[in-house]
Amino acid sequence: MITVIKVGGAVVENEASLDRLIAQFAGLEGEKVLVHGGGRSATRVAASMGLESRMVCGRRITDDGMLDVVTMVYGGLVNKHIVAMLQAKGVNALGLTGADLNAIRSHRRPVKEMTLEDGTRSMVDFGWVGDVDEVNGEALLHLTETGMVPVMAPLTHDGMGHLLNTNADTIASQTACGIAAAGMTRDTRPEVTLTFCFEKPGVLARPDDDGSVIPLITQDSYEKLKADGIVSGGMIPKLDNAFDALRRGVSRVIITSADDIEGKGGTTIVL
Repeated sequence: MITVIKVGGAVVENEASLDRLIAQFAGLEGEKVLVHGGGRSATRVAASMGLESRMVCGRRITDDGMLDVVTMVYGGLVNKHIVAMLQAKGVNALGLTGADLNAIRSHRRPVKEMTLEDGTRSMVDFGWVGDVDEVNGEALLHLTETGMVPVMAPLTHDGMGHLLNTNADTIASQTACGIAAAGMTRDTRPEVTLTFCFEKPGVLARPDDDGSVIPLITQDSYEKLKADGIVSGGMIPKLDNAFDALRRGVSRVIITSADDIEGKGGTTIVL
């Protein structure tokens, strides 16, 4: 079994929660990959440099200056801190962006009309934001098979020398899909589990009630949850990525707390 764990920025940026996450991740048996965010750190560093952080539909507008910030923060500060902590636990971690090993290639997201949070329609240019085209699943699978643990930062490249800011949930789901596809060439196809970890215990029916975890979400129930406004904001791309991963060969997707990376609770996503 191969486990792909995605941990959000709110967990990564809190030392106590990160310590717990690292300890649990180090104890996971089998091959594994860790994908991390770090958006709040990027926002803080950008502010210290006098740069405004702008978000549309949960995604960061990435101009030239902001690309420098996210490259420094995601690929450097956050990634190497996690790698060092895992090495201290005896985990042979290797920090990667999508440019390393040509792991993930993307294209720059085109300017397009979108429905904004207030319901209006507007043309949006996300700047240096990438939409994934291809994952080198064979290279990543080779790393895990040789005992290494990839730690993926949310940066990709376009094959023409440009780095692209890419949503960490997308990185996680595409990485899981790429590894699942590469595993199909093996005599024994590995089961790939994708777990999204953040500060809440799962997808909540009531945002302020941690006891209102929705244990199971299907494609049909997801559409109703969106229509009723129960699922909104950043949870929508997370669930979109979950369903896409299931359609492309990932065995199981779980959304849960960073204190439950083994997936004993939380919300399970099924087609």
